[in-house]
Amino acid sequence: MSTGTLYDKVFDQHVVRDLGDQQYQILVGLHLFHEATTAPAFAMLRERGLNVAFPERNVGTVDHIIPTDEVVRPFTDNLAEEMMRAIERNTKDFGLRLLHPDTGLNGIVHVIGPEQGLTQPGMTIACGDSHTATHGAFGAIAFGVGTSQVRDILATQSVVMNKLKVRRIVVDGELGVGVTAKDIILHVINKLGANGGVGYTLEFAGSTIGALSMDERMTICNMVVEAGARVGYCNPDETTFAYMKGRPSAPAGEDWDRAVTYWKSLVSEPDAVFDDEVHMDAADIAPMVTWGVNLAQSVPVDGEVPGDPEDEASRVAFEEARQFMGVEIGQPMEKVGVDVAFIGSCTNGRTSDFREVARVLNGTGMRVAPGVRALAVPGSRQVYNELVEEGLDAILTEAGFELRQPGCSMCIAMNTDRLMGREVAASSSNRNFKGRQGSPTGRTLIMSPISVAAAAVTGHVADPREVFSAAR
Repeated sequence: MSTGTLYDKVFDQHVVRDLGDQQYQILVGLHLFHEATTAPAFAMLRERGLNVAFPERNVGTVDHIIPTDEVVRPFTDNLAEEMMRAIERNTKDFGLRLLHPDTGLNGIVHVIGPEQGLTQPGMTIACGDSHTATHGAFGAIAFGVGTSQVRDILATQSVVMNKLKVRRIVVDGELGVGVTAKDIILHVINKLGANGGVGYTLEFAGSTIGALSMDERMTICNMVVEAGARVGYCNPDETTFAYMKGRPSAPAGEDWDRAVTYWKSLVSEPDAVFDDEVHMDAADIAPMVTWGVNLAQSVPVDGEVPGDPEDEASRVAFEEARQFMGVEIGQPMEKVGVDVAFIGSCTNGRTSDFREVARVLNGTGMRVAPGVRALAVPGSRQVYNELVEEGLDAILTEAGFELRQPGCSMCIAMNTDRLMGREVAASSSNRNFKGRQGSPTGRTLIMSPISVAAAAVTGHVADPREVFSAAR
């Protein structure tokens, strides 16, 4: 087993009780929750006459079901309105903080946690959402939980989990033009496979990772679950501390200095032992796009749909994905047309994502192609405000994107933002599963925000390096 890694240090510091057989009761330093998975958990507390053990360590928001076209109560979707009322009632009854739309601090749970400084190195962070791994970008152990575990956390501020092995993913070198953090993680998942991370925590390291911003690191950690891993993290460094300093819930004054000293002590030791290591060269990474129904089914944007795998089991899954997506072996991805372009989600809904899209579009005169519906959905109210303050909203709307209100939107389609029929979406979100974006027959192509922009203006999958060559 691994020793001396950040994962080992943080995990061991949060053990309440060793239950044997690699099972431990773990203290949860921060529990983030949203409306989609909490109502049954609160109901179970009421049934047992229990209170929330540590209210100050539980923070909620509304993101999955909130409409992004017009936020007017009651919501037109009756189920969404019911879920909204439930989280309002539950947080009031149990004395919990809710970053309600009325506060102006609302947004996607994995965007507002870091934004508010709630997410900090060395924490254990849980949420009823698989993409909680996002917060590992700060050097935290962050993981998704089910509804019964949400109940346990509310009642005891702890959860039972097993200790994972640690695989170190080392990426070195300089990224090429037009290659983003989204392309790094798609490349990693392509190489590891959709189940390559099962049983592992993934530590990301190397010169390429060290050069990334916090937003970019969050994109990478967000998607480790698509390789089967439950946890992914980066070691905290000066980039981490610079991002966090001055955030509303971050330590200040002398507490800040003490916190940084502690955070630095968590970094994986030079002689740390990992259960496995994988090395990759940044020069081998190109802008990527998925062609199938899991994130490992991907190719470079200027590539082709691959041929049949050699083994029978993989061949069955391959053929099922190929038929569902309506593509042919050897078909250039650039010949795949798109009906919808979606920029947003907890993966790529931060200001920097929209800033980069605006940069490549600004001054080109390019507009969204006829017949393409293009949505730009900020990950939080703060992101929305920053887009307006920087004039990025005008650039996006001039190019034909519709700037929406913050929320999960078309990533999960638990709202009115959905694919219709067999529509094809170029999406900056994190999943291309069947039915993920609201239509059981809709098709999703996962790519970076600038690749989504390239698809939007051309009407088909396109290489952003070629489409936006003048913006280099």
